[in-house]
Amino acid sequence: MASKEFRLVSPAIDKEGGVKLPRYYTHEGVGSKWNISPPLEWLNVPPKTKSLALLVQDVDTVDPTGRTVPITHWVVVNIPATLTKLPEGLSGKEDEMGDEYNGIEEGVNDWKVNLWRGPKTPNYGDRFEFKLYALDDHMHFDNQVTKEKLLDAITGHILGEAVMIATF
Repeated sequence: MASKEFRLVSPAIDKEGGVKLPRYYTHEGVGSKWNISPPLEWLNVPPKTKSLALLVQDVDTVDPTGRTVPITHWVVVNIPATLTKLPEGLSGKEDEMGDEYNGIEEGVNDWKVNLWRGPKTPNYGDRFEFKLYALDDHMHFDNQVTKEKLLDAITGHILGEAVMIATF
């Protein structure tokens, strides 16, 4: 029997039973695929979902005082509920991808840019949490979206969450 669980997967990351982030999605990648956003796909979106939001964080980053402080690598909001995937290299190119991607907005990551920012050393072995939120409404932001603004705005609007963990 097939699972009806809301799930997030990546054909580029979920290979051979592993969930390791390939080098070309990192800030240390090589060739033409250096530091591009990975492809993501989702299944079984909850009924009544009107939009989706994605938050990608390194959940194992340690600050100089020794505290674990997640670092935000990518924020994406207002993903149409009609979509079932984000293609490889979408970040920074939403307008070039076709009408179905209209309205998607990338938020500000911890490097103060509105793009995917892949990991780099000294983060080897860190876990990267890709969390997709199914929402009962479209999110409206007066200014640039940040992780904090996103989490505040979606409070009370979450219909489901799908999480995928990849290591660097």
